[in-house]
Amino acid sequence: MKGLLLAGGHGTRLRPLTFSGNKHMIPIANQPMLFYGLQHLRDAGVTETAVILGPIKEGIEEQVGDGSRFGLRVTYVPQAEPRGLAHAVLCAREFLADDPFLMYLGDNLLEHGARPFADRFGAGDARGVVGVVPVKEPSHYGVAELDANDRIVSVEEKPPAPRSNLALVGVYLFDPTIHDIIARLTPSRRGELEITDAIRALHQETGQVRVIRLDGWWKDTGRPEDLLEANERVLASRARNLFRIQGQIDPHASVSGPIELGEGSTIGAGTGVRGPVAIGKDVHLEDGAFLGPYTSVGDHSVIRKAEVDRSILMEGVEIDARIRIVDSIVGRGANLSSRTHPPSGQSFIIGDACKIVL
Repeated sequence: MKGLLLAGGHGTRLRPLTFSGNKHMIPIANQPMLFYGLQHLRDAGVTETAVILGPIKEGIEEQVGDGSRFGLRVTYVPQAEPRGLAHAVLCAREFLADDPFLMYLGDNLLEHGARPFADRFGAGDARGVVGVVPVKEPSHYGVAELDANDRIVSVEEKPPAPRSNLALVGVYLFDPTIHDIIARLTPSRRGELEITDAIRALHQETGQVRVIRLDGWWKDTGRPEDLLEANERVLASRARNLFRIQGQIDPHASVSGPIELGEGSTIGAGTGVRGPVAIGKDVHLEDGAFLGPYTSVGDHSVIRKAEVDRSILMEGVEIDARIRIVDSIVGRGANLSSRTHPPSGQSFIIGDACKIVL
């Protein structure tokens, strides 16, 4: 079984964060989002995977490399324009050959990874396996309608009037039968080759598309608020023994809950941290700074005076202001400072290399 990890697209809903980088490299709990997909593919039994690259691909090849750090052999496949998920499979046709493959959308996070798909496929009665979860707004997703035995009745892509509340999650497992079906697809009203059209045709022609209802949480990180929720869920569900303290905590600092503290980082006197939080390398908390739960701070950052809650601070951020920052995403190299005491509870989505004086 091979892997197919999609990392294309323009990430328009995440601007300004994606003006200068690929959305799949945005950190969740201080790890690029794409890395979770690579780890989940490996844990599902994949040893060789292709990564689909779109026009905005900065940082992916440099950080993923040949995949050996993840226990994988990685090949890169270009997709010049985002013309649909089924089109991505078409682009990777030579790589996939006649092997079954596990397809994983790189901006999705699943609490229990992709192993349940591989296990279901291993039962030997499926040509395809898809997963579903109930959602509040199914019209934003591919939607599956099931009968009383969890067999597919219908599959639609972002229907205006959904027939169920079951969204297709961004992980799929197919055998080679899917390739002939994709070769016959025509573009949808959105101008894309839809994977939902391929799933529907595979079901109609073979009757062997199996559905699993996922346990645990699933998150599609298409919007800034989704990134913050994903960051919270990853930190909340991480095992306590995976939070490692490698830096220094001053005895006069107030610290509680699970904390990850990278090498060279310091939590100074008079500061406070309440976990779960993830703090990278060479990060310094000084001058009364406080980090609240569900916050991640990237390498080489400095926080003075400020209180930061449920936020993502990327690499190289400097904050020197007596403000309370909540539900915020701060891009790489951004600088926030103040001359006067500002109102409490300000919220930001700040692109890379910004400087803000409040």
